Parts: sequence; structure tokens; C-alpha cells
Amino acid sequence: MAVMRSVFYVPSNNEKMVTKATSIEVDILTLDLEDSVPPAEKVRGREMIKKYLDSARAKQKAKYFYVRINNWETEMTNDDLEAVVYPGLDGVCLAKCGSKENVTRLAWKLEELEQRRGMKVGSVAIQLLIETAKGVINAHEAATASPRVGSLIFGAVDYTKDMRVTLTSEGQEQLYARFYTAVAARAAGCVAIDCPYVAFQDMEGYKKSTEEGHQMGYEGRMLIHPSQIEPAHEIYTPSAESIEWAEGVKKVFEEEGIAKGTAAVTYLGKMVDTPVYENAMQILRTMEEIQAADA
Repeated sequence: MAVMRSVFYVPSNNEKMVTKATSIEVDILTLDLEDSVPPAEKVRGREMIKKYLDSARAKQKAKYFYVRINNWETEMTNDDLEAVVYPGLDGVCLAKCGSKENVTRLAWKLEELEQRRGMKVGSVAIQLLIETAKGVINAHEAATASPRVGSLIFGAVDYTKDMRVTLTSEGQEQLYARFYTAVAARAAGCVAIDCPYVAFQDMEGYKKSTEEGHQMGYEGRMLIHPSQIEPAHEIYTPSAESIEWAEGVKKVFEEEGIAKGTAAVTYLGKMVDTPVYENAMQILRTMEEIQAADA
């Protein structure tokens, strides 16, 4: 899976911010064409993205480059795609995805553009922003509608608006949808990316919320301020202690369990069976993926 610990958004129509975007060391840099760009500025945003692909993409420090596009109901999606699907684009994030039909239509359009522009078919990934009640209910169906779908983001701001409730930093009103989106992503074999924490000056609250999301199964977070990047990488990267534990479990289980035909062994005073061993192996694989991406 792609490493997606940090997904940082930049308004595509803001030339100053787009220019600075190349220096931001995140896993995914996303230039936005949706909510952060006023309707009258959409054309300018598309032009800025094409300019970025032509002259700045090769210099960026981010691992991947995505564009958030408007959902089909706006009747702007096709124009967005025509403007931004060019070599150098790693993926598109479909805002307010509500159904699998949204995804199959997007996948068809991406293939048509890839073929027309001499790009490898399937090279542009799809990321789904799950931010409405309908989107939450249909999250798994949408995630499995195309093999291009590699990640799901839970969008709490629009979700709470759709549910007619107040967005809070504590997030009790988000719990069902936040849990369900992570489960849907895992069931579909996708990366689950947590919602933005809008009180960006509350670093203690942000870290606490991110730790909670990590325990829900999220492997990254949508970010709105540069100060949130480093804590996200720290939380979503296995710690030295967890790696040491995983390596110990692997050694003991393989040498004392598998090699001797035993299904359970003891490590540091605790039982280690197959699920514990597989969990340890996942920690080691995650670290390998992060190291490979960093390289």
C-alpha cells in the first residue's frame, strides 16, 4: 500500500501557497479544486494545477501529488479532469462521493484521458472523500467499485453539516461515521485517512484525536496546517519500541513455534499465537513501506 500518513491540502488558486507547496515534506500533497476554491476561481485553479504539473511537480518534496476534484453533482467534474489529468498526477480525490456509480464513472473518464494523453492506463489512483450520510452508508460499495481506489478519507466537516449537528473537537457526533469509514476502507483493502482536526492551534487535542483515530484503524490524516505534519508522521510510524517487540515476536514464533510445530509460544511473559505473530509482521511491513517511500 502507498504510504499516506499525511495528506496536506493547498487551494489551487492561491499562487503564493502553490509556489510554496513544493517545499512541504508530506506523503501526499493535494491541490484543491473544491471547497477552498470559490466558483469564480475554478478556472484559475485548473490553470495553476496544469502549470504546477509542467514546471513544479518534479521539484516537490511530497511523495505523491493528488488533486481534489468536485463531485459529479456539481457538473464541474469533467472540466476538472480534462484540466488536470496529465503525466505527473498520481491521483484524484473525489469530493463527497456518495455511491459506487460515482466511482465507476470516474474510473471510465480517467482511463479515457490516460489513453488519449499517452499515460499508462491505471496510473492515476482514486481517493474517495466520504463526507455525507449517503457516502458513509455506501462507503464499502464505492471503495470496491474500481481497483483504482486506494484510500478513503473521512470528512467530518461536511458530514456533520449533512447530519445537521455541530462539529466539535471532542467528536462524539462523528464516532459512528468515523469508525465505519475505517472499517469500510479496511474491508476493501484500502488505506483509511482520518478527518482534519480544524482547531489546528490545539496541538494537544490534535495529537490525542490522532492517537484515537490510529486505534480506530486510520493510517494517515488529512491536514490543514504545516504544524500537524510532524506529529502525524510520528504517530503513524511504528515506534522503536513496537518494532523491537515485533522483531522479537517474529524470532521467537518462527524459531520456537513454526519450526517445532507449535501454535503458541511465550514472549516477554505473554502468549504469542498466530494472530499476534501476524500483527507483528504487519508492523514490520508497515515500517518497510515507510522506509521504501522515504528512500
